[in-house]
Amino acid sequence: MALPDDAELPYSLLQFYATSPYPCSYLDDHMARSQVATPAHLIDERVYSTLVRRGFRRSGIFTYRPHCDTCQSCVPVRLPVADVQPNRSQRRATRHHAGLVAREMPLHFIPEHYALYVRYQNSRHPGGGMDDDNHEQYAQFLLQSRVDTRLVEFVEDGELRMVSVIDVLDDGLSSVYTFFDPDVPGASYGVYNILWQVAQCRALDLPYLYLGYWIAESRKMAYKSKFRPLEGLIDGHWRRLPEQA
Repeated sequence: MALPDDAELPYSLLQFYATSPYPCSYLDDHMARSQVATPAHLIDERVYSTLVRRGFRRSGIFTYRPHCDTCQSCVPVRLPVADVQPNRSQRRATRHHAGLVAREMPLHFIPEHYALYVRYQNSRHPGGGMDDDNHEQYAQFLLQSRVDTRLVEFVEDGELRMVSVIDVLDDGLSSVYTFFDPDVPGASYGVYNILWQVAQCRALDLPYLYLGYWIAESRKMAYKSKFRPLEGLIDGHWRRLPEQA
């Protein structure tokens, strides 16, 4: 399917439907809805890249974006990697974790990865629902993909410390999900990982790192706004967000 530019995205071949309302994972007392693009088999790398530029994300084989009735808090964000300037604490995280070795792995179920995922969810997101994921739910979430997806593990001194799932787009990388060892004192694995992905974008000559959604009112999302410059998709256009965002 040839897609020379966004204007030729074949919406006539795709269908979009809205889910029923469900409790929002980020804002208390809010109900959320999503818009889902179907059929999944038509969403290849080129189509998915275009959808990401329009605010969509992926969870397993489902491609979606927020479609809430009364809330517009979710802002798709990305980093223009050529302009990213790490601050002092971010540079310190890079030095602190210089011993991590990244290894690309097959997009298959690896018991050690799943065990780390369970530990991470129980420590960082207890009661959030994902802490109850069994291995099948884990695999559906992170190991099912119809696009170009990379599974990368980070090992230090023979110990698994972090795992990242990353999609390769035609204009960047999309950070699908990262989980890490929650019990290492003083670690800044999440910060290190974003800067590592920025470096990967630069090495691949890809201009953007897509970080999913940012919500100003959500403390869980606050880390994204610490990377600068940050662009948000607002009213259909990518714009640089103000420093206080």
